Amino acid sequence: MNHFAKLLAAVLLSVALPAQAVELDPKAVVYQLPDQIKWGPVTPAGNQQAVLFGDPSKPGLYGVLNRWVKGDHFSKPHFHPNDRFITVISGTWWVGSGPNFDPANGSVAMPAGSFVTHYGKQVHWDGAKDTDAVLLIVGDGPATSTPFVPAPK
Repeated sequence: MNHFAKLLAAVLLSVALPAQAVELDPKAVVYQLPDQIKWGPVTPAGNQQAVLFGDPSKPGLYGVLNRWVKGDHFSKPHFHPNDRFITVISGTWWVGSGPNFDPANGSVAMPAGSFVTHYGKQVHWDGAKDTDAVLLIVGDGPATSTPFVPAPK
């Protein structure tokens, strides 16, 4: 019984002690916890961005988080020079294509977990309706956005 009591005491003590902090080797792994991610300001269109890696304004691979704020905030029809690969992390993101901007009737809901490709030089628009939407966007920069302008008649 004495050995059982010692074993029980050791188990209880190990559970009761706080876990020791683990130091990760920064040459092998770097990370940002959610409260360490630096979000930019909310734009008049109702979105904000946090750059995770790369520089979307320059040539090369980049990754950004983009948050669309709820409340019928949408971009107007536009296009990008290169393909962009988007994963919906949370919320519902609404996507439309072509020059006819109609969020109420012409957009498709993309719930969390959806994956979308915006092909380069193709007109689209997107945003949020009744919930915030957070997206992970990965692409090859520069990630400029060019407004769609209809040809004169």
